[in-house]
Amino acid sequence: MKRIFLAALACGLAAAASAAWSQAPAQRPPFATTKVDGTDNVYVFRYGNHQSMFVVTGEGVIATDPIGYGRPQAVVTYLEEIKKVTDKPIKYLVYSHHHYDHIAGGQPFKDAGAKIIAHRKAKERLAVLKDPATPLPDEIFDKKRTLMLGGTALELTYLGLNHSDSSLVMRLPKEKIIFVVDFLPVGSVPGRGMIDFYPLEAESSIKQVLAMDWERLIPGHPGAPGDRLGTKKDAQDQLTFLQDASEAVKVAAREGKCWEPAEKEVKLPKYEKWPGYENNLQFVTRRYCGLWGRGT
Repeated sequence: MKRIFLAALACGLAAAASAAWSQAPAQRPPFATTKVDGTDNVYVFRYGNHQSMFVVTGEGVIATDPIGYGRPQAVVTYLEEIKKVTDKPIKYLVYSHHHYDHIAGGQPFKDAGAKIIAHRKAKERLAVLKDPATPLPDEIFDKKRTLMLGGTALELTYLGLNHSDSSLVMRLPKEKIIFVVDFLPVGSVPGRGMIDFYPLEAESSIKQVLAMDWERLIPGHPGAPGDRLGTKKDAQDQLTFLQDASEAVKVAAREGKCWEPAEKEVKLPKYEKWPGYENNLQFVTRRYCGLWGRGT
């Protein structure tokens, strides 16, 4: 009887171990292309921890951000992934803003016949840098531009300063989807990208985004948890986080604690379970010290 009990116990432990192993998260592949649920033609291409949106229509493809900075293979893979979905030509490539980690390496798209669209400020920034792998935009605009292709409309809107001085919000009105890069992370604390962040203006931009008609947000970096898309609640949560961080650092700055003391002392326990909290809060504090400690 004892032997039967021990054998059963061993089997039970083995089964439990097997179940636990099967539930362990699988390692994320280096890249992935995913069609957005509920749509016929909207896709997310992820390479590493960066991602872009592309839209397939009967007349061609609208692609965004090449994400090829320091990794030209990402651009080749991106093009190959589009070809797996459709044989239609790539008509447009839209730069979300001028930062290289998102828009560098677009020459293969240009070679494939894509017309590059960006904000006027992005062209001004890129013209100075003269990166041979990153072509200048073919078309620029100031406030708003709508791309029409194969019955699909993609609205490009400039809301002003936020994460950069050239960031666009891309909205698919029919699908109620927006693509927003860097100034609206989903479910996580922003990091080193705060270095050239415009704090008060970013709050204004997020409020304008919240006033738009949309239901799902594709971020420029995978949303947490589980690479998910964002919602209006996520956008509101990010705005509230920035406002809370701003108020906390304002207090520290007026006590003369910017820079180092504030970076060590300012805590936001309400957000301590957000991904990036431990590593990134220092960058958030540093940027708000620039605002409230130096007026910049």
